[in-house]
Amino acid sequence: MTALFRAVGALFSTFDGASKVSGLLIMCTVLYTGYMIPKPAMHPWLGWIFWIDPLSYGFEALLSIEFHDKSVIPCVGTNLIPTGPGYENVQAHQACAGVAGAIQGQNFVVGDNYLASLSYSHSHVWRNFGINWAWWALFVFVTIVATSRWQSPSEAGSTLVIPREYLHKHVNNQQKDEEGQSPEKRVSPTKDESPKLDNQLVRNTSVFTWKDLSYTVQTPSGDRVLLDNVHGWVKPGMLGALMGSSGAGKTTLLDVLAQRKTEGTINGSIMVDGRPLPVSFQRSAGYVEQLDIHERMATVRESLEFSALLRQPATTPREEKLAYVDVIIDLLELHDLADTMIGSVGAGLSVEQRKRVTIGVELVSKPSILIFLDEPTSGLDGQSAYNTVRFLRRLADAGQAVLVTVHQPSAQLFAEFDQLLLLAKGGKTVFFGPIGENSQGIKSYFSRYGAPCPPETNPAEHMIDVVSGQLSQGRDWNKVWLESPEHSAMLKELDEIIETAASKPQATTDDGREFATTLWEQTSLVLKRTSTALYRNSDYINNKFALHISSGLFVGFSFWMIGDSVSDLQSVLFFIFNAIFVAPGVINQLQPTFLERRDLFEAREKKAKMYSWKAFTFALIVSEFPYLVVCAALFFNCWYWTAGMAVESSKSGSMFFVFFLYEFLYTGIGKLAIRFHIDPN
Repeated sequence: MTALFRAVGALFSTFDGASKVSGLLIMCTVLYTGYMIPKPAMHPWLGWIFWIDPLSYGFEALLSIEFHDKSVIPCVGTNLIPTGPGYENVQAHQACAGVAGAIQGQNFVVGDNYLASLSYSHSHVWRNFGINWAWWALFVFVTIVATSRWQSPSEAGSTLVIPREYLHKHVNNQQKDEEGQSPEKRVSPTKDESPKLDNQLVRNTSVFTWKDLSYTVQTPSGDRVLLDNVHGWVKPGMLGALMGSSGAGKTTLLDVLAQRKTEGTINGSIMVDGRPLPVSFQRSAGYVEQLDIHERMATVRESLEFSALLRQPATTPREEKLAYVDVIIDLLELHDLADTMIGSVGAGLSVEQRKRVTIGVELVSKPSILIFLDEPTSGLDGQSAYNTVRFLRRLADAGQAVLVTVHQPSAQLFAEFDQLLLLAKGGKTVFFGPIGENSQGIKSYFSRYGAPCPPETNPAEHMIDVVSGQLSQGRDWNKVWLESPEHSAMLKELDEIIETAASKPQATTDDGREFATTLWEQTSLVLKRTSTALYRNSDYINNKFALHISSGLFVGFSFWMIGDSVSDLQSVLFFIFNAIFVAPGVINQLQPTFLERRDLFEAREKKAKMYSWKAFTFALIVSEFPYLVVCAALFFNCWYWTAGMAVESSKSGSMFFVFFLYEFLYTGIGKLAIRFHIDPN
């Protein structure tokens, strides 16, 4: 069975398509093993499934091994006639009734007779063993062939997806462009327009500092220091670079500064304007993750508006929040993509476009302190990386405070940064100071201590090699930094910055609230987004409907018009029992969707204090309600009436109500199970 479902997974390009078929396969293979419906009792229009069901061959072999050579299987209880009070001493005159394979006048059943009544035979054991191996070989072959024909999203090409409710607008715009012979895309802002956009950006006024910052985590081998007495600051209008070799602690430092570490011990001070961090710090600072995680069924504009409405202060009018979204869209040159769904790589925005959206999601929140970015150029080509850094340079020039982790940038990109914090293994500081024009600041420092940068060498790569590579000369560059006059001057300047900032009124007002908006507004916005995403996910909805319809019709026609006799009671029992098997397919289908939204909440939106977990769980549950009601009606009407069940409203209505509740039950069980799933990565 593992090989069967692996083959199904390999044959389909989407999970929704595979889950639709696999959900029906579970029901087919279980129902047509020959037990719930004996082979002689199968209707001819579906009886052929028995012969292509791998489970039927395995079940026949196991049952034959169990009952073969059992000459006497005594009948007991109600299967004996006569039975009951007054018939205690008539064993010699009792006979089996209602048991397949029973012979008239005998109070026992012969095992081989019972097998024969089910069209089973012990002589088929080894035949069935070989057939199951043949099925396995076929499924493996199908898996290999299907896998060899897979295409990666990059091979298939990137395709922009427009929601159907915006499609008419897109068509109208195309017609206008053709009639007016206007260009397909809106051009980027001109030099005259750019300053206007920059002036509309919210400027940072706070100074962010950290001093004697250390971070220690517990490991099986003992405490491990990941950050060792790190100092630094970020001012408004400054584009700071955080660099180091792999494992130096760049992302760790960024997470500690952004208050996103929940384990380990943090020592030292992190301050805003010379004061402790406010309660609202996490939503007052933007954090651009390295991985661009978004709601794939939302458009670019909707994602930005969602962040703006939830993260900007509650005192800001809604119209002003939405107007600022337009400013950011123009700044990031996303106007041509505003009504395009984010989607996934290969079926949606490109990697570079998704990165711009990620930056935009943080910018629309009007971060009042600074913006953190974790390797925004990772995975981008040279031109895309330059465009991204160009946007960051523009933000810094407009008054934003920006701190970026970068990994071996080109010389052109490196020249765009103002300040550099260079880390070595173990989170030890190697350098902190201005980069200088043409990187003269960093070049002169290393040249002074015996590691000059050759003229044609990228200074960013050179200093990484000096600190941790072949050019390290075995020196402890952290010790060199601690003993340097630059370190002493840096500490003096840091103290002056803190003292000056603390003496002035606090630039950032703290409203003392964990979330910017009320729980009611959070819930309504999250519910709207989740409901819209479900509505647009046609694969998910169509699969849900198709699975209920096909399962209902399949079970109903398999048990077509069950009679009312006592012997038909077992068929009625199995008919109702098979309604349970609609659940596995639907649960398998809904869990990936739930995982996507959980990962989005856990990775970004929870840490950014966008909304509460209460709003998240409520929206996930309530958004499914309309579809569960429709699915219950579809399945019941396809399943119940085809089997000839009772038409009285007291019985049919009660049965529908029970199945209606069952829809909610298995949906809740599926989400509860995946809630405790832990990603090994």
